[in-house]
Amino acid sequence: MEFRIATDELKKALYRAQGIVERKTTMPILANVLVNATKGGVTVTAFDLDIGVVSEHPAEVAKPGAVTLSAKYVFDIVQNLPDAQVTLKKLANNYVDISSGSAHFKIVGMAAEEYPKLPKEENAPLVQISGNTLLEMIKKTQFAISSDETRYILNGVFFEPQASGKVRMVATDGHRLSLIERELTGDFKLKGGVIIPRKGLMELKRLLDEAPDAECQLGFAENSALFKKPGLTMVMRLIDGQFPEYQRVIPKEGEKVVMVSKVRFLESLKRIALLSADKSYAVRIGLEQNKLLITANNPDLGEAKDVLEVAYRGGDITIGFNARYLTDVLSVLETEEISFELGDEHSPGVIHAPGDRSFTAVVMPMRV
Repeated sequence: MEFRIATDELKKALYRAQGIVERKTTMPILANVLVNATKGGVTVTAFDLDIGVVSEHPAEVAKPGAVTLSAKYVFDIVQNLPDAQVTLKKLANNYVDISSGSAHFKIVGMAAEEYPKLPKEENAPLVQISGNTLLEMIKKTQFAISSDETRYILNGVFFEPQASGKVRMVATDGHRLSLIERELTGDFKLKGGVIIPRKGLMELKRLLDEAPDAECQLGFAENSALFKKPGLTMVMRLIDGQFPEYQRVIPKEGEKVVMVSKVRFLESLKRIALLSADKSYAVRIGLEQNKLLITANNPDLGEAKDVLEVAYRGGDITIGFNARYLTDVLSVLETEEISFELGDEHSPGVIHAPGDRSFTAVVMPMRV
């Protein structure tokens, strides 16, 4: 195997692999990428047995062949090469010579035959989608995914096509829930919803971030998802299980509704949470006539209070919340004002854009 490739192209391929390859693994080859040179160009594959990405790149191939190389170390090398072009040449015993300008490296590789095969997903019906829309849906749900490994069903986002040609994505960790519904027309041929795992979703977000306007396709087979864009294919295993009935925890409409400036509310929460007890981020939110009060109390540090002017004429109420759960939601909302709905001290708070519940976040109260 021998080929010459633009340094930036190889850097892009190896960057895509960084979040996928397993560094702490009982299978050392999973820390590697598979580099395959053919007459048509070079493909670089990263696979951790759950998520696989195949990246295609133009190159001058002098001799076709394949080898696997350390994803991390070769990425570090390529980032520091002196020239705009780099040549890779496979030597005896899977050693690879990397040369660029005056720099030369001789790297230990492993046989390409030992690299695990990606699952074949030819039967996944692909739907043309908007990369920008999918990216927005991921950003507005990712923060609510549970990191508790014992509740693996919640370690991902529920992807549920609706009859209206829209798609709903939902994430919850039991303390909060985030739901977004957007237009993604096309028949995904799914009987119900599927659960996309957190790691796969984060890699998908990273690939979409590269070029949100690029032509994208998404499809689902029995237990895996397939994503394609020009020069790139991603396949990932889905979480097997039944997502909880999330509709039951979304209140229809709160008794107390207040409109508040998103920026003022966000900044105030960040300020007051500085004095919340330990790492609970606990704050009290109180409503009085035309006022929203945010307070925190810490026996070791003292107390903090902020008052926001709002349009509110209901009864007085004070509820405890985790400030970080609220700031996570406010950070992804684009509107200047937000609608904050409350019930009683034991009911969840609901946040959405005024008059638009297509993105809705539910935050459970806490004892403060």
